[in-house]
This record gives sequence, structure tokens and C-alpha cells, in this order.
Amino acid sequence: MQKELMKNVYLDNAATTKVRPEVVAAMLPFYTESYGNASSLYRFAQEAHKALEDARATVAKCIGAQANEIIFTGGGSEADNMALRGVAKAYAKKGKHMITTAVEHHAVLHTLEGMAKEGKIELTVLPVDEFGQITAQQVAEAIRPDTILVSVIFANNEVGTINPIAEIGAACRAADVLFHTDAVQAVGHVPVDVAEMNIDLLAMAAHKFHGPKGVGALYVRKGVRLPPLITGGGQERGKRAGTENVPGIVGLATALEMQVAHMQEVSQQVQTKRDRLIAGILETISDVKLNGHPTQRLPNNVNVSIRYIEGESILLMLDLNGIAASSGSACTSGSLDPSHVLLAMGLPHEIAHGSLRLTLSEFTTDEEVDYVLEILPEIVKRLRAMSPLYTK
Repeated sequence: MQKELMKNVYLDNAATTKVRPEVVAAMLPFYTESYGNASSLYRFAQEAHKALEDARATVAKCIGAQANEIIFTGGGSEADNMALRGVAKAYAKKGKHMITTAVEHHAVLHTLEGMAKEGKIELTVLPVDEFGQITAQQVAEAIRPDTILVSVIFANNEVGTINPIAEIGAACRAADVLFHTDAVQAVGHVPVDVAEMNIDLLAMAAHKFHGPKGVGALYVRKGVRLPPLITGGGQERGKRAGTENVPGIVGLATALEMQVAHMQEVSQQVQTKRDRLIAGILETISDVKLNGHPTQRLPNNVNVSIRYIEGESILLMLDLNGIAASSGSACTSGSLDPSHVLLAMGLPHEIAHGSLRLTLSEFTTDEEVDYVLEILPEIVKRLRAMSPLYTK
């Protein structure tokens, strides 16, 4: 008897998330009613300006910051670029050395590599362990007298591994070196407190926690010098030119406030489904490796390497069965090269090519998890039967 196929089983929440209905409702008035330019002086525009500043205060509260330390951007990649390029320019007299890791999102890694190639900085790229983690000791030992910035990803976008951010931040603070973290995958999913974690600059993106696409924020600790990346106007206290995206910013703040308010409860629910999915995959499919740290990982992330078949083939077969998944970062989904994250973790090319990322949300149901555990083993069996590498 043919199995009934489910449609639109969405398990790519690390790429982007469904916008909450409450978030859409909060945004709509700033498209159709209070649509004035927030930088204008007349009363009509001041409604938008008040919403902008209320959103700034909300975002700040959610991460333990002050309102005047939040700069709204067009997304996480822009926030990362603003931090990295801004520090290089503002602190050039102090030094040119920056430190990062081999498993950063390309918004960080490509930016820093490009700056190094242009001669603007000298770059040290730290290796990671088999789980994709680095230690505070590694960072401390890599810091030089001319080091001006350390950039370490909070939680990896591919394998979900969470780094010891507070300890790394403390090591940077002790050495009087600025600490930036790409927290795009972490904010809204795990507790973040920039003061307690000794973070100087932090990037986030609304669409990773059920907010709208095309809007993000950069936290810049008070006292950190940072020139604008985009010039042409005095918006965002002169730090980011361009008419403010008030609907998007309101959506970001609304989504983040809701995530933080229910974080503990939701994270536990999602993690329970995640663990059941991991256990089911490992039990029903042979020659599978779980990628990332087994416990110090995002509550919604499942990343496995399935030997003897390629990830692209798995994705196509899953899609035919109504399941949306990924083989890694959505930003590199068009690339045929294996994940730089998995390679940095020590996986051989042939195993890294068979990676599959399934990322859940609070909207993921038990029935959807059951469906994946029913469909995926059959897909793997079928693909392996066609693989010249599989001989069992």
C-alpha cells in the first residue's frame, strides 16, 4: 500500500523561519497608517519615530544591552560587515591583526579573508575540534599586541555547535581586545546577555526567529568606535544611512520579545523533537555520523553525514516527498563543494558530501518528525542501492 505523502514539511528553519501572525499584525499599521518617515519632524512621522525607538529599547532589553547600543541594519550579513570593516578602520592605528575561526559563516569569513587580501588586516584563522568548537585558551594564545578584534560565531549555522562565548569574551576583555560574535543563529533561541558574556559587538537577523526578512541589528557596546558602513544620511545616530525600515524593525522587536518570553518552554519542546529525530535516524540508518557537539548545540539543529550517497540527492528525494531540508548553509546551497565547516571539523570530502541538515521550530509537529523518520530510511536505501560505493 502506497504511503500517503505529507506536503510542506518544513525543516530548514536555520535558513529562514515562518513569520508569526502576531508579528505581521504588529507590522501592518506602519505600511498603511503610520507610514511617515521616522526622521521627519512633523507629528505624523513621530508616530513612526516612537515605534522605532520603542523597538530599539525592546531589542536592547532582550540581550541585556542599552537602547543606544542598538543599530538597525538590513540583516545579519550587513551587521557583520559593519562590525568587521568598522573596527578595522577605527582601530587601524592600534593594529591590524584580527582573529576568527575556520567555521564562521561566510559573512564573516569571506569578509575577513577579503580584507586580508587587500592588506587592510592580518588574519589568524583558528582551527576547531571534531565538534566545531574552539576554546578561550586558543583565543588567548592567539592574541598579539597588535590584535584589535576577535570574531567567533556564537552558534554554528550548519552543525548547531555553541561556542563558550562568555569565556572567550572574558579572555578578550582581559587582553583589551574587542570581541565580536555572529549570533544570527543564537539570538532568540538560547539566552544571550552581552554584558555577562563580555561581548562588544553582536549581529542578529530577524528572519531567524520568526521575524521578517531584510532586517537585522548590530549591538555596539558603548565606547566602541565604529564608523558607518553605509553613508549618505544621519539615520541611526549617523551609524547607518538610509530611511529606516520601521515595519521591519517593529517586526524584529516583536518577534524577539515573543521568543525571549517563551524561550525556555519552547526550546525544551523543540529539543525533545530534535533528540527524537536524531535517535530515530541513528537507529534506522547504518553508517550515519552526527555532526556537531552532542549536547552543546542549538535546540533545533540536526546535522548528519550519511555515507555512500551525496547530500544533493537526498535533498531532491526529500523534496519529492514534501520535505524541505538543507545540506548546509542556505547562502552556499548552489555550491558543489563540501561544507567548509565539516571539512574544518576533520570530515573527509566523501563523507562531508553526504551531509543533511534538518532544523526544526516550534511549529514542527510530532507527526512531521514521524514522517521524516518513515521516509528518510527508504530514500537512503534506494540511493545506496544505486551507489557504486555501497557494497553491503
